[in-house]
Amino acid sequence: MAYSLLTARRDLLAGITVAAISLPQAMAYALIAGVDPRFGLYSAIVVTFVASVFGSSSHLINGPTNAISLVVFSALAYFDPDARLDAYQATFLLAIMVGILQILVAVFRLGDLTRYISESVVIGFMAGAGSLVALTQIGNLLGLRDKGTGHQHVLERIWNTLTQGGPVNLRAAGIALGSIVLVVLLRALVRRYRLPQLDMLATLIIISAFAGFLSWSLPDGSGKTLIAIVGSVPASLPLPHIPEIHFAWIKDLGDSALAIAFLGLLEALAIAKSIAHHTGQKLDYNRQCAAEGLANLVGGFFQCLPGSGSLTRSAINYQAGASTRASGLYAATTVALVVLLFAPLARYVPKAVLAGLLVVIATRLVDWKRLSYALRASRYDAGLVLVTALSAVFVSVEFSILIGVCLSILLFLPRAARLKAKELIVAPEGVIRERLASDPAPSDLIISDLEGELFFGAAPELDALFAALWARVQENEVRYVILRVKRTRNPDMVCMERFEHFLREAQKAQVTVLICGIRPDFAAAIANLRFTSWFPAAQLLPEEDETFSATLRAVRLVYERLGRKVRVTAGDPVHADAREQDLYYLV
Repeated sequence: MAYSLLTARRDLLAGITVAAISLPQAMAYALIAGVDPRFGLYSAIVVTFVASVFGSSSHLINGPTNAISLVVFSALAYFDPDARLDAYQATFLLAIMVGILQILVAVFRLGDLTRYISESVVIGFMAGAGSLVALTQIGNLLGLRDKGTGHQHVLERIWNTLTQGGPVNLRAAGIALGSIVLVVLLRALVRRYRLPQLDMLATLIIISAFAGFLSWSLPDGSGKTLIAIVGSVPASLPLPHIPEIHFAWIKDLGDSALAIAFLGLLEALAIAKSIAHHTGQKLDYNRQCAAEGLANLVGGFFQCLPGSGSLTRSAINYQAGASTRASGLYAATTVALVVLLFAPLARYVPKAVLAGLLVVIATRLVDWKRLSYALRASRYDAGLVLVTALSAVFVSVEFSILIGVCLSILLFLPRAARLKAKELIVAPEGVIRERLASDPAPSDLIISDLEGELFFGAAPELDALFAALWARVQENEVRYVILRVKRTRNPDMVCMERFEHFLREAQKAQVTVLICGIRPDFAAAIANLRFTSWFPAAQLLPEEDETFSATLRAVRLVYERLGRKVRVTAGDPVHADAREQDLYYLV
């Protein structure tokens, strides 16, 4: 497909629109991570560019994100506030580690595994992350000095900042409050009149200009300002840089790198899938994983924060009419041009402005509708949401993801391991149905209908089922057993071994067992384990089609061996004499 001038125009306009959002967000997210704002801008250039070149989605925009930046902040928490240069080097090393892990996920084609992370974990993480974003900006909102050490928990550091960070700077508080009010009003106007989504950039420029007009952000004769400012951002593009490597850092950053790698992939793939649902684009998940990894790997060598797919910028890119991945290239190029031309002006941006914007971003980070939906859906989902969110605030952001995933697995396994079994009978009216409490126990045939996952976790329940079944066989001297496995799934070695033990024990006792309703996965397991070398193939009845049940066929075979004449039909039962009976299946 040729890249037309019309397509290029659509991509260019979308890219410029995305860049207008990327500039204030990149600086704000760097502030979340606790690093220099220029590194956020560098990420909005390099990470965005590389991911757009190698990615699969036509609309996904990569770069610094609030959730990833918050995990970076937590990862760097053990650095003292005065050790800024070490923290910066560790940030670049962290990006490289994240990139390598994500590339390995793509190499081993594990991209689809991210779909097994419960959505409730993601919702809980976003709620906890949003709360923590707002909490970490209290100092900047009030114009306080950061207090505490890197070895303290983030909540303890916030408390130290509030109690020991000096008096409240009313000018900074006013700037922050004004930023919040203005960005909310502008967003309402944008939605009402369908204007370009430049509300955050406009707020940044207007409030910064206002502070400069009042000389609050301008240095006096001693070089001090009345409110804290972002500081100088060099008017240059990111240059190649090999970060310092300390093996102690690698050990300390390992858990965070793993959390960021999987969180980043989860974010990116979820956003790409969501947009592709509307566009109909077919995605290559492993290719997208590789693109995420390459972007972070390259970014680590260009002084970038780890990044991922951005929900806000990707949605804007799609809504602005982007057609191809070139829109991401245009967005990165536009940010680069702005950095080259206007970077020195960033030194006049008050930190309180970015803090106000971050509070608004934090509230938008939480999907309140889906959060309410998850809390009301079930105790399982509500528990995952609450544990993950509280872990993000009271433990750490990176561990909250791991805690949520582990808890979801622990809660899921017992549910998946539930193997159900119900007894069926051939009723006098010729109906094969579930046995009721009022029905007498059959003396010649037991039909057991199994349902559930046949994996190792279900082995104890399968043992109990076979034990109870064997007790019934011995107590009533039953000579025939039918095991219906039509509703079982994914048999593994452990459960198939249980089947083999039961069948061999039945053979020794001269009890005939028929297995009916065999699906392809169960049949494959039987073939691989060579059951037919010792078990009669005639007693293995596959589910052939929907019009003729293997269960009816198994009952007919048993009745023939018992000397009863049976004519099995799929219709309603008809009157028959005592020697001939029509059957139909009703379960």
